[in-house]
Amino acid sequence: MPDLKIAMLSPISWRTPPRHYGPWEWVVSMLTEGLVKRGLDVTLYATADSVTGARLRAVAPRPWSEDPDMDPKVWECLHISALFEEAAGYDLIHNNFDFLPLSYSGLVDTPVLTTIHGFSSPKIVPVFKKYNRKSYYVAISDSDRHPDLDYSATIHHGIPIGNYPYRETPDRYLLFFGRIHHDKGVYESIRLAKQVGLPLLIAGIIQDQTYFDRYVNPYLDGEEVRYIGPVGPGEKEAVLGGALAMLHLINFDEPFGLSVVESMACGTPVIAFNRGSMPELITDGETGFLVDDLDQARFAISNLKSIDRRNCRRRVEENFTVDLMVDRYIEVYKKIAGRQTVT
Repeated sequence: MPDLKIAMLSPISWRTPPRHYGPWEWVVSMLTEGLVKRGLDVTLYATADSVTGARLRAVAPRPWSEDPDMDPKVWECLHISALFEEAAGYDLIHNNFDFLPLSYSGLVDTPVLTTIHGFSSPKIVPVFKKYNRKSYYVAISDSDRHPDLDYSATIHHGIPIGNYPYRETPDRYLLFFGRIHHDKGVYESIRLAKQVGLPLLIAGIIQDQTYFDRYVNPYLDGEEVRYIGPVGPGEKEAVLGGALAMLHLINFDEPFGLSVVESMACGTPVIAFNRGSMPELITDGETGFLVDDLDQARFAISNLKSIDRRNCRRRVEENFTVDLMVDRYIEVYKKIAGRQTVT
């Protein structure tokens, strides 16, 4: 297995690992560094400013999300084509770049494993269906498996739990942690915090400025509702650990939810709408609450004292660590390398 040469394809919207936001790039970074520590030969295809212990192969000088002069389509094409033109030098290509690289996969002999980090739209499914029998797919949650696709495995994301100090006694605030967008339920979190009379701290990038201007900014008062912008490594742990609870009142079927796991790692329970992968991450009544509406969310907040924060930490230790994620991917790599049927 250490002799297996792996090409790891990361997105280039953000650096690998990202400076603050960039969940796909962050997962790629954690997996890559974990594989390198196990002695695997990994070449990371990412932006030139990326930081890795693997061999770095870069075409894009920087992330296109950080440089408005870069045309995303141009640099993504150059980035993906660089790997596939060099595909013969690898035993396995691990694609974390969504559906576009699959259109190159039929032109090379190297097997391609694609981690599907969610479906942005049903319109992209035909690409996955076309290459369903010619490549390998990993789902990041059972809830995100598409019925028309075959999967090698479901592998939940893992986090470096040692970077998240456990906090037994929180401060007096609720937390929203994620991108500012309708999907993530920022407005719902503001409504809930006001209804229960608790301060709300909002952290994350503004992904939809119109949404922010209409549904978030009017409620910011610097005291009861505060927006602190994106929070990166070294800062977010304190923000997560200090909250009474993290609110995840999502308006879509989230394929995973890294912030949910990060919150629980610090001992902070999560109150989430019962959609998507949330039942796979949160144990209702033990590490948080799965709710269907704001009335149930209010009731959950009144019952936060029933949650033992140590259970939140334990849930992550037993299910969502980088080591577990790396172990599971290595098992899939072994099966692909042996040309076995991956089940």
